Amino acid sequence: MVTSKQTQAASSNVQKAQKAAASKKTIASMPAKTRTALGKQGAAVAQRKRQGGSSPKTQAELYEMAKQHDLPGRSKMGRDELAIRLGVS
Repeated sequence: MVTSKQTQAASSNVQKAQKAAASKKTIASMPAKTRTALGKQGAAVAQRKRQGGSSPKTQAELYEMAKQHDLPGRSKMGRDELAIRLGVS
């Protein structure tokens, strides 16, 4: 479950990004591939938030699972890549 501190931090980050994007047009100048990736990442976060449940949510939890499965290169992987490699959504 997402903590209130994480929710507040995410909300703050979104507001900062929106403000920066509006003033600098940073999102508009990003490559389409990057904008698509950001959208997919946001959709994945929203889906995890809706589903809740017992699925691992943090990078640390996924790293521990990868360690148990002896997944090579796990220390250099982010949360999304670990989830994909482990088949966890």
